[in-house]
Formats: sequence, C-alpha cells, structure tokens
Amino acid sequence: MVRAFLLLALGGPDPAGHAPSGHAPCRLLYSRAFGTPPGTPPGTPRQRLRRKEQLMAVARQVVSQCRLLQSSSGRPSSPQLPLLPDEPIALQYAPGGLFQLPPGDPFPEAVTVTWLSFLAFAFALVCDPGENLALAEITLRRLVPRLHTSLRLLGPGADVLLRPEAVDLLLERFLPHGQLLFLNESFLQALDRELGTRTPR
Repeated sequence: MVRAFLLLALGGPDPAGHAPSGHAPCRLLYSRAFGTPPGTPPGTPRQRLRRKEQLMAVARQVVSQCRLLQSSSGRPSSPQLPLLPDEPIALQYAPGGLFQLPPGDPFPEAVTVTWLSFLAFAFALVCDPGENLALAEITLRRLVPRLHTSLRLLGPGADVLLRPEAVDLLLERFLPHGQLLFLNESFLQALDRELGTRTPR
C-alpha cells in the first residue's frame, strides 16, 4: 500500500544568501495520506500540524536525494527551467530514485520512498515494506505528466494550491485508497478522454 503522495516545489538557489545550504527551502504544495477510513474525523489542529511536519520531513529528504543525484551526475543543482507549453515533456529522462526511512518518525514502520524530479518540482510516493516498487515507479511516471497537463506546472506552484481537487481526481484513479494498480494503455487513454487532456508520451 502507498502511505502518502507528496508534490513539492524544489527550492532554487537563494540569491539573498540567507539559506545555509545556498538554496531556498522547498515548499510542500500538496500532500495526501492514505489509509484513513472514510468518515474519520480530521483530527485536532495539533494533530494535523504534526502530520504536516512529518510529511515535510519526508519532502526535505526527497530534496536532499534529488540534489545528491544532481551533484553526482554533474548536473546543475538548480531546478530545471520550465518548458514552454509547446515543448515535449521528456519525462523518460527525468531523474528519480528510492530511499528508505527507518522505523520511527515520521512513520512507525520502515517505509520506502520512490521519487521523481521533473521541471522545478518533485513527486514522491511513500510505500509500505514489501510494496511493488517497480510498479510504484511506473505509476509515478504515468501520473506526473497528467498532473503536469492538468495543473500546467510551468509556474511557481500557485495552480496546485488553487486546484487540489484536480490532484485528488487523478489520485483517485491511479491510487484508489492507496492501492497500486496495473494500468494498461486502454485505461490510460480512457482516462485522458475523461479528463479532456492530451498527455504527451
């Protein structure tokens, strides 16, 4: 099962020099935790703040992994520049990876995080031990271009903050209740027709 999905804006170089790392902090634009039964109360404000802090800790780990991969591959550490609307999405070249989080904070059991960096954003799935990680990566690579198309992720992320329902809709199709699905091309084409999108491949 997938525990959570995260969408974050990678912090670019800090021109003012205030950040110790030389980069502005990342921003968690959207997060979705799975596994809570329908109708469960959202919890107290303190509990919601705690959950947000836990997911933000995962987001920071994703950013660290992304920068480490960029550094080891000789790529610039700043986020990729946004594409123009008519440019193809070269998602097959988008860097990604896996890392494990030990038992404790933010999750009681050990989990594995699969992530993908695309444009100035990063996307991550937090998976249970024993989950099919190859399927999780495939799901992420199929989900990301549709998020890009639906939200037009070309700017600083304001669209994500204003349109969480668009992300919710896609997650309901790709990860119903946090379950990974084996999705064939017929399903994806039907989904694209339903959403009225044309996703580059």
